[in-house]
Amino acid sequence: MRRHTKRVATRFAVLLAGDMGAILAVRLLLEFFAFAGLVSASMLAPTLLTGDPWRFAALMLSFAGSLFITGSQSRHRALNESVRLAVAAALAPIPFLLRPALVDGFRAVAEPYALTAVTAWLGILLVRRLTELTLLHVWPRQEGAASAVLIGNRNESTARFERAIAAPGGDFRVIGHISPDRQEAGALGKVQDLADIIEVHDVEAVVVCDELRSDQMRRVLAICLQAGCQILYPARAVHVAGVRPTLVWHHDQPFFELGSPVLKAKALISKRILDVIGSAFLLLISAPLLLVLGIAIRIDSPGPALFRQERAGMGGRRFRMLKFRTMRDGADAEKEQLAHLNGTGDRRLFKIRGDPRVTKLGGFLRRWSLDELPQLWNVLIGEMSLVGPRPFFESDFDSYEDHHFRRLDAKPGITGLWQVSGRSAVLDFEDVIYLDRQYIEQWSFWLDVSILFRTISAVLRRTGAY
Repeated sequence: MRRHTKRVATRFAVLLAGDMGAILAVRLLLEFFAFAGLVSASMLAPTLLTGDPWRFAALMLSFAGSLFITGSQSRHRALNESVRLAVAAALAPIPFLLRPALVDGFRAVAEPYALTAVTAWLGILLVRRLTELTLLHVWPRQEGAASAVLIGNRNESTARFERAIAAPGGDFRVIGHISPDRQEAGALGKVQDLADIIEVHDVEAVVVCDELRSDQMRRVLAICLQAGCQILYPARAVHVAGVRPTLVWHHDQPFFELGSPVLKAKALISKRILDVIGSAFLLLISAPLLLVLGIAIRIDSPGPALFRQERAGMGGRRFRMLKFRTMRDGADAEKEQLAHLNGTGDRRLFKIRGDPRVTKLGGFLRRWSLDELPQLWNVLIGEMSLVGPRPFFESDFDSYEDHHFRRLDAKPGITGLWQVSGRSAVLDFEDVIYLDRQYIEQWSFWLDVSILFRTISAVLRRTGAY
């Protein structure tokens, strides 16, 4: 995920620098034309030839914003690129010509608007084309590209997909192909060897070029999802249970991308922004309450106000989760002695109704979920998320089946589908896994927002809290 995010960020920065350089070059060229008397400087003064450096800087920001919202800096650059660039160039000057249009009429700004939009579009398009030619003929190395393998027999169709995947400046470099059934000469192996091939070659993308049997496709999907690989499938009729296909373009070739949206750079960035803003705001407004509760816990029973426990986060990475202490000091060491009271019958879901270790104040904190508030700090420093699967016990991993490890594909959250679906009322571990996988596989920004609002209702109803 780090490498994927780095590639996306690098591509965005390079394209942004090139686009802004193109705008600046167009301005310098127009200044030369104005000096030579070939174009009227007064006509372009509201936009590209403005003498105010701050106004020109604002115009550059407007172009950057327009290019972003039209998807012109997407890695799927070959899809209607010239049209998207034209739309961005047409949108950017509007804020700077709106006032003159209202004062002097729209006819007065039509000519400078058209000249600004057309020259900026041509400049940006020219720089993009020169960049592609440079990558193709001068510097065709795949810097930072991730390893990808193709599943399919060697033929013209497979070669076409390979050219699209490994296009200069793209995300991937193809290291070899895998035979669907019989191993061909020069192949890395067969579908049965996919897990080993991914591990040995550090593969980040698997491209399924040929039609596979349903059992083979299920195997490929399970292995790739467990390894965190992207799965690309040529755009044709396909339905695979348990994943949400997304249409993406590599060079000029459409593919279905099968996988978890929560593992994409866009999801990581948007979730992190929501987490930082949300946790910082909630910590700020709840600071007095946190202080009062900390003092009350120390008065109520001997021991520290905070309970720290090692948990496993995204990818199994350890971190120390914070909670307000709701049990007597040292209660964690009594867990084995009370195992027979576990209401779920599964040690991975340890829940005791009327737990004798819970203090009087601790019971109140649990009923209103106030004991979870210190986890806002875990969210702020990036160990947890506001929404996600519950933090995991590393000691449970020995009893996990393969599909259980999908929970580790996202940062653990303070709240999630399990919490808003009844919390302690969900007593089957497989049901918890199902809810976690549904969240990971169906993630969207608005799903997070919806769960946050539903959490408020669940806390007020005290659903399943004990």
